[in-house]
Amino acid sequence: MVLLVHLLPSIESPSRREGFFLIEQIVWNIFFSTLSAAASREREFCNQVNCLAELIMSGRIVERDYQPRQSSSRGEVSVIQKDSHWQSDSIRNFYSSSAEEKCREMGKSSAVSLSVDSFGVMKDPMTKKEETVWIYTWRNAISCVTVKVISYGATILAIEAPDKNGVLQDVVMGFDTLEGYFNPLNPYFGATVGRVANRIANGKFFLDGKEYHVAKNWNGKHHLHGGIVGFDKFNWTGFVDGNALILSHFSPDGFEGYPGDLMVQVRYELTPDDALKINFSATTSKLTPINLTNHSYFNLGGHDSGSEEIYKHLVVINADKITETDAESIPTGKLLDVGGTPFDLRSEKALGVAFKATTANGYDDNFCVTKYTDGLTFVARAVHPTSGRFLEVYTDQPGVQFYTANFLPDPEDAAAAKLHGKGGGLYSKHGSFCFETQKYPDAVNHANFPSTIPQARRNLSPHLCLQIRL
Repeated sequence: MVLLVHLLPSIESPSRREGFFLIEQIVWNIFFSTLSAAASREREFCNQVNCLAELIMSGRIVERDYQPRQSSSRGEVSVIQKDSHWQSDSIRNFYSSSAEEKCREMGKSSAVSLSVDSFGVMKDPMTKKEETVWIYTWRNAISCVTVKVISYGATILAIEAPDKNGVLQDVVMGFDTLEGYFNPLNPYFGATVGRVANRIANGKFFLDGKEYHVAKNWNGKHHLHGGIVGFDKFNWTGFVDGNALILSHFSPDGFEGYPGDLMVQVRYELTPDDALKINFSATTSKLTPINLTNHSYFNLGGHDSGSEEIYKHLVVINADKITETDAESIPTGKLLDVGGTPFDLRSEKALGVAFKATTANGYDDNFCVTKYTDGLTFVARAVHPTSGRFLEVYTDQPGVQFYTANFLPDPEDAAAAKLHGKGGGLYSKHGSFCFETQKYPDAVNHANFPSTIPQARRNLSPHLCLQIRL
């Protein structure tokens, strides 16, 4: 029912194949939601009531504002208006007007709220129709952590977190306005990339005995991050389910050269203990490669604090091998042991020291996760000692691309274009890093790599689960 209420009104004159996938998505969601709905409601009700009672008894609640759920006329966004809180059958959210002052003494009781507002207007790359882009904001009144996601590209716009002294700073790269994301210099800041993240050699692959050609948007020779108009360039359809945001996108057969109609979803949720959970799922009509990831750029010293603070970060990556690449960053098919090399980040190393040991003076490499299993596995950790902030990444994927913004404008190059982000901050080479959880790059052309081809052609199944802790 979640998708029935939301998706159908948001698509004008859907084709038969789009309708088929919407119905299939609905059936799967009804099936899974029916199994857990009753238990989930009871558990949520108990947790929220107990937490609210605790805060009231302690005198920590200064202001409460409960409002009924608001829905848009077209069904595109069925959540609250800006800065309000809503409830269904149980108490959903509450907040303290003085949460920022009290967050240090209130412990870990749940107080996460989710609101929505418009962020701008864009034209759909395919239909050229104008669409409203929405911004979704989670706020944890206890820890003061704030996360913002926009529907354009299913993009993480901001993650604000306190340092050890309680000072809030945004720790991901991005822009203040929608127009900033249209900048040709935007290197996928915070975006969901696909249909296939990372590279496909020579922009081609064979599948079921047929050769497919995809856009060559990397050095005019190779395919990168889904092509010229990847998933990051579309406005995704949003639906809020409790404290989770579900964004959906339909990609037709043949778009950017890929076979099969594809319906993809990404689910964002900020938990009370400040874990940002990101889950992908997809349904396809044909065998097709799928490799989705989030491309957030982090600097735990502050989004605009530059390479000076990046060099202070201590990094650990749970990987004993990397995929060997050629001079164009295309995998050769070989896996290399990291022992005795600059890629051995199994124990904590300062990035400033590690950078100097690499021949490329930075990282842009796929690390093969050690003891990869079907469940969540610890992948990486980054610590910024000065602020005390840390980031941990868990995934069910076999690889993680560690990228240190090597291709952003070089501040020492006077002729290089300048890239300004939020608050006018200057974003430059080595001023941030990415942990892109994924299947291995160019896996569709290497039989010895974990496959990017789903086993079932028409099966709604989890694709990736990423957990970030601050």
